[in-house]
Amino acid sequence: MTAIELVQGDITRESVDAIVNAANSSLLGGGGVDGAIHRRGGPAILEDCRRLRAAHLGKGLPTGRAVATTAGELDARWVVHTVGPVFSATEDRSGILASCYRESLRVAGELGARTVAFPAISTGVYGWPMDDGARIAVETVRAADTTVEEVRFVLFDERAYEAFAAQLR
Repeated sequence: MTAIELVQGDITRESVDAIVNAANSSLLGGGGVDGAIHRRGGPAILEDCRRLRAAHLGKGLPTGRAVATTAGELDARWVVHTVGPVFSATEDRSGILASCYRESLRVAGELGARTVAFPAISTGVYGWPMDDGARIAVETVRAADTTVEEVRFVLFDERAYEAFAAQLR
């Protein structure tokens, strides 16, 4: 069974095998967690992302899927990039959000990662309500068939931390 830990802080400061990046489909960096990971990880991450785009992701990474690159200067071996869905009040996209967690664990497991740090995917500029995002994240990780031994949810602020803590109780 995968152990789940909560940390309030900066995901780019975590020491794990794989850090999950809430990326945009271009894989070329952006704001929020994505921008922070690219800035702290350095140019090697962007170089790997550009190679993936040139090789087989010409149209970008589809929402709900995941792909890995080097972690560059981060204290990790890999960055697993996943594209979360934008929240919609009129369309249920929770299955796509769950897929981000499942696919990230699948990719991390295939690489041999034992420890993985996740942000709260889609709960920032993509507008997913924090409580529901936490529920989907925790339920999906708990149900995942994975060789990853520890998942660490690294949450930026107290509100996010409390939402995830409530799901673990």
